[in-house]
Amino acid sequence: MSGEAGAIDQAALAPYLEAHIPGFAGLSAIEKFKSGQSNPTYLLTAASGRYVLRAKPPGQLLKSAHQVDREFRVMRALAGTAVPVPRMLHLSGEESPIGRMFYVMEYLDGRIFWDPSLPDVSGNERAAIYDAMNATLAAMHDVDVDAVGLGDFGKPGSYFERQLARWTGQYRASETETITDIDRLIAWLETHMPADDGRVSLVHGDYRLDNMMFAPGAPKVIAVLDWELSTLGHPFADLAYQCMQWRLPHASGFRGLDGVDRAAAGLPSEEAYVAAYCRRRGIEGIDSWTFFLAFAFFRLAAICQGVYRRALDGNASNPEKARTYGQAVKLLAALAVELIDENS
Repeated sequence: MSGEAGAIDQAALAPYLEAHIPGFAGLSAIEKFKSGQSNPTYLLTAASGRYVLRAKPPGQLLKSAHQVDREFRVMRALAGTAVPVPRMLHLSGEESPIGRMFYVMEYLDGRIFWDPSLPDVSGNERAAIYDAMNATLAAMHDVDVDAVGLGDFGKPGSYFERQLARWTGQYRASETETITDIDRLIAWLETHMPADDGRVSLVHGDYRLDNMMFAPGAPKVIAVLDWELSTLGHPFADLAYQCMQWRLPHASGFRGLDGVDRAAAGLPSEEAYVAAYCRRRGIEGIDSWTFFLAFAFFRLAAICQGVYRRALDGNASNPEKARTYGQAVKLLAALAVELIDENS
């Protein structure tokens, strides 16, 4: 590959992989996937098979962002649990043949659904896909983190307080203009922080339909992907982040479910989805749901702002798409303010 920012030198990479991955041989092609805003991801084709390489982006990076080593660690730890993940093959150091840290994992053949309304499958399969996604989320939150070696993967307790501080800092570091709704949202979250209830689990951090792969011919999750934002935290953060999809407009870059006739399409309502999760985890209900949802909107807005800032700085994985993320920050802030106004 050549002629693009962060291009990979195939001639330099091939012997390195042959030396570090048992059985790897004959690297013949490197193709960058169009998806993957944060960490550029590549399909490796070799005589020994196909593989996936995921790397840090080039250029100056925000502190604590793009930690591909954390992705590698958590997926390796989850091997053999009820949470399906690809097999991890190798993690490089920062001084690698491509000039940045990367890892290599097995290539899986499956389906990724980019549109949460699932227009290309039947109504019965739509319901089954969402139920499988729900079951996988509950299974992830039930993982014994100490048993799988992730007991030190994050700080226990005060998750939302720490996360609000982190993402406020990330947002301010990448801020490009004053957005009144964002400032109001941050202030509301600070004053409506619920008391810590002691719940701690492994959280994915970006749990949504297009970050998982399904079997080619069945509504079965075969891999949960994109673990860059994973940590130990509060399980309701993942649930609210996913349920935010019900409130995002379908006619937008987010392709949410707002505006979709969910009942006619065979898709569950937000209430039914939350209830199914609670049943699976033995929870009677969720207090402070408005806070969890509002925080999810803010966190996504901060992520989008970071992607947009990288585009302005020339370091985005997909610059054209990154610019649309910048435009979405105001939409997310407005939806969050509407949510808190409706429930105040």
